[in-house]
Amino acid sequence: MKSVSLKVFPRTLAKRAGVKKLRTSGRVPAVIYGRRTSPQNLEIGVNEIEDLIHHSVSETILVDLAVEGGSQGQRLALVQAVQHHPLSGRVLHVDFHEVAENEKVTVTVPVETVGEAAGVKTGGGVLEHVLFKIKVRALPRDLPEVINVDVSQLEIGQTIHLNEIPLPEGVEVIGDKNIPVISVAAPITEAQEAAALEAATIPLAEPEVLKEKKEEGEAAAAAGAAAKPAEKGGEKAAEKGADKAVEKKAEKKK
Repeated sequence: MKSVSLKVFPRTLAKRAGVKKLRTSGRVPAVIYGRRTSPQNLEIGVNEIEDLIHHSVSETILVDLAVEGGSQGQRLALVQAVQHHPLSGRVLHVDFHEVAENEKVTVTVPVETVGEAAGVKTGGGVLEHVLFKIKVRALPRDLPEVINVDVSQLEIGQTIHLNEIPLPEGVEVIGDKNIPVISVAAPITEAQEAAALEAATIPLAEPEVLKEKKEEGEAAAAAGAAAKPAEKGGEKAAEKGADKAVEKKAEKKK
């Protein structure tokens, strides 16, 4: 990976008001840190860093930082993180990770396909890109910006695994080597589409617990409905008995 020269400046404004003033002047705050050096606050022109990001083909960017007034000369670093404004997308802050030329580093690199798979072109298959990024380890200047994988010979049912990804010399892949990265699946038939649609429209069965509660509720409701007529009949009988008692008392007084 080629490094890009980038001029930065030491930063003295650190508080919120100072950072706001810094951004108003056309610069953004940054920081550089590493295993062998103490963190240092920096500032960088917003146009310079945005141009660098927009013209890069990868998220992994190697830079030669020239700190104005610095005694260390150019400092080799990776763009570790970039904070963007949620609405405008403008760069708000940049983290640089200083690295040594003779020490390997681990980064994430995008995987892109080249060509049209034979299983797709002639068999009507579907190209499935499972992993779009993979982790690799290498010396900073040996790091690839992107990994291109030729899929033109891939037939239906065939898969390219992680250990089959072509890598530049000096680069090793990190992770389970048997993980599929790219494959070609068989085309879906009309019968399979119909079965999938039917499965999606079948109502789900009620859980057993809900069924039991529902049956208990229906039984209780039926018992209550049966008891109501009996209660009404009892009330009418009591009323008739009371009326007869009143009539008997009236006859005795006569």
